[in-house]
Amino acid sequence: MKVIILCGGAGTRLKEETEFKPKPMVYIGNQPIIWHIMKIYSHFGFNEFILALGYKAEYIKDFFLNQKTFTSDFTLDTSNYKTIYHVGSRKNPDNFNITFVDTGVETLIGERILMCKKYIPPKDKLFMVTYGDGVANVNIKEIIRFHKKKKTLGTITGVHPRSKFGLIRLEKGGLVKSFVEKPVLNDWVNGGFMVFNKNFFDFINPGEMEHEALKRITAKNGLALYKHKGFWFAVDTYRELQELNKIWESGNPPWKIWT
Repeated sequence: MKVIILCGGAGTRLKEETEFKPKPMVYIGNQPIIWHIMKIYSHFGFNEFILALGYKAEYIKDFFLNQKTFTSDFTLDTSNYKTIYHVGSRKNPDNFNITFVDTGVETLIGERILMCKKYIPPKDKLFMVTYGDGVANVNIKEIIRFHKKKKTLGTITGVHPRSKFGLIRLEKGGLVKSFVEKPVLNDWVNGGFMVFNKNFFDFINPGEMEHEALKRITAKNGLALYKHKGFWFAVDTYRELQELNKIWESGNPPWKIWT
């Protein structure tokens, strides 16, 4: 089953990093966040990816095209630049099959998904979509099972967002009881990690965000919500990038479900 990863946005709220590279290429530890997302899917056996590229697409292409050079020992003959890669020297090499699709810089997300349609084989009845800036300890196979059980056109993974602000709890009479630093909220938001039947493409129009297509299938009772109550984190600002790196450096990041 193909996994579309949306990689085309400019990430303007993370300008400290995205002025020079696309948002999916911000680093968590020594690897970009897109690599972490792909490792989550690959852990469950889904390693065929379609990257919907846009802003600074060449940066992502260059990373994967030259990954062998960065992660392997190699011998270079400078007289003719013949290179022999000692691939066996790589530790835990990745097993990704990647299709790179340049969907344009200004294209909206819905149309980016639509432009990937031709790369999904006719035999595939389902495909998956996620955003290029969020990680979670989700069970991908459970989401697919849930989707098939619901028999809907689409399933999105609902997550509890974390407040961007500290909240104040009050006593009766208006006295401050306590401060709660960025608590997890009770509402649900779309955390990515979505599954769709191929008929979903019929509900997407060019020049639209994905939300419009989701609204259309919702009107037909065709959208289900898989509730994920575990870890989820999306990087939208430089502070959030720093927070996620601190979690990674702790030695036990919750989304590192691969070995």
